[in-house]
Amino acid sequence: MKYLCLVVYDEKRLEAMSKAELEALEVESLEYDESIRKSGHLIAAGPLQPISATTTLRVQHGKVSITDGPFAETNEQLGGFVLIDAKDLNEAIQLASRIPPARLGAIEIRPMKERRRL
Repeated sequence: MKYLCLVVYDEKRLEAMSKAELEALEVESLEYDESIRKSGHLIAAGPLQPISATTTLRVQHGKVSITDGPFAETNEQLGGFVLIDAKDLNEAIQLASRIPPARLGAIEIRPMKERRRL
């Protein structure tokens, strides 16, 4: 089953890190991605730009509106994702618990819905 692991943290924690700490986190994250790629669990992963680069699109009553910034004001922001293939939720939790930025906030683990084929 596929699980989307949403990496959520307060961007201020990243901003407070030194350049060396940020580089170490990036290297650790890339090494983690490679390890689960080799095990066959990784489908895709990637970090996101900061919330200041966000554009929110809404379609209401057939009209498109676009605003700068995230959908909601919160203390934590979506910082990245890891899409994995795991046999069950327990395995997904084990894999997600090793995502390096987890220690900065949280990992939201969501099972993907299976889509019908047309």
